[in-house]
Amino acid sequence: MNKLYLGDCLDVLRNELEIKPESIDLIYIDPPFNSKRNYSVFFDDKELQTQRMAFEDTWSLHSVGDSLTELDTIHHDKLLALLNAYQNIAPQVFPYLVMMTLRIIELHKVLKPTGSFYLHCDPTASHYLKTVCDAVFGVKNFRNEIIWCYKLGGRPQKGFPKKHDIILFYSKSDEFHFFDDTIRVPYESDGGYVKTGRKIVKGKVYEVNPLGKIPEDWWFLSALNRQSKERLGYPTQKPKALLERIIKACSNEGDIVLDAFCGCGTTVDTAEGLNRKWIGIDIAPFAISLIKRRLQDTYGNDLSQFEVRGTPTDELSAIKLWEQNPFAFEDWWLTELEVFATTYGKKGADKGIDGIGQYSIPKFDESVKVGFQVKGGKVQSKDIDALFGAITKHKYNMGVLLTRYNPTKPMLNSATQFGQFEAVYGYKYPKIQIMTLAEFFSGKQLNLPKDNITFKSAATIGKGSQQNGCFA
Repeated sequence: MNKLYLGDCLDVLRNELEIKPESIDLIYIDPPFNSKRNYSVFFDDKELQTQRMAFEDTWSLHSVGDSLTELDTIHHDKLLALLNAYQNIAPQVFPYLVMMTLRIIELHKVLKPTGSFYLHCDPTASHYLKTVCDAVFGVKNFRNEIIWCYKLGGRPQKGFPKKHDIILFYSKSDEFHFFDDTIRVPYESDGGYVKTGRKIVKGKVYEVNPLGKIPEDWWFLSALNRQSKERLGYPTQKPKALLERIIKACSNEGDIVLDAFCGCGTTVDTAEGLNRKWIGIDIAPFAISLIKRRLQDTYGNDLSQFEVRGTPTDELSAIKLWEQNPFAFEDWWLTELEVFATTYGKKGADKGIDGIGQYSIPKFDESVKVGFQVKGGKVQSKDIDALFGAITKHKYNMGVLLTRYNPTKPMLNSATQFGQFEAVYGYKYPKIQIMTLAEFFSGKQLNLPKDNITFKSAATIGKGSQQNGCFA
């Protein structure tokens, strides 16, 4: 069965018994690039502008922690010597390389001898990461440095515009699978190529493959602009055409594709559409929620059965999560309800609102905005008053209190006294609602408009459809 894992890929790869050594046919990862910036998902319309963290692309010696000590136990002298050299000559990238090295080692272990590994990065880290991959996979198993070219973005005042990413392609051994007939592209119309399926060079005529040519190691494939139908609002989302070429080149139908930093799920989405088995891992609850919705929206009844691991499945496991990490608990519950978490995993002022959702009502011109507050501790009537004050201040239409504990009678009375939000054509909803953890797991539904438009939905295409309208 296909699987989505919530968690650090290092822990998942080491501890999940179902991901066995040498069991994966193809691995693609698009990890953070050590760019020292934060990526955000924007939730934006004419009246509301807010953002939440999708992930923090910042690595430091403080965050590395025990990983430094752990590297001393891997018994790989050349790799240790390499990283120690970087600690002296490139200290700004050393913590990032330590974190990535431990994960690349584990990915190498689960890859089949016939398998392939693709590491997507940018020029700020690609040259460092290549030396790590050379040490882990062996220099002889380096296959290509693929240049993905695109046109989006601006240009610096000094220097040439940065319009490409790097994809490092390695195999586990010389026996790796490469299916070149699946990724043919058209021959150019110039340079002696003719439409009759022949190539003329210096007067000599050569027959050419009717399927086209094998693409070079530079790929011009359009990135996703803001108007793209694929666009889901995730900051580093990659086009499916890019993943199609990789997956078709190095796997067959039924093979297992793994993405250990799966983000918004382009890899697992593409693998599903190409009838591959897949495993996705991400550390962000938001990402897992987005991927679930993306797959369901895209494939509908054609969607293969899949399982989500690492998220609470009952009240006790949710309480355990709250006891371990209240902020992860908050993120999890909000993303289960498909709303934005405004603070996302970080302690800090939330201005009375932990999450924001948007909903649509038929023939109602404006979106309905709902503010969410999550409470893992004891609750009182003042929490209802505070929530009402917050949604009034931010001009939201309604508020929802999510609580681990049952509300008191005064709380229920206060919520009722705030009345209802009335839209058009008789649509009425409580101004303030309360949902307990027990009610959530029992299947209770909040009384909100049916259409949740907080996240952009993927277009339903089903399987067997053209995935992107261009050569893969």
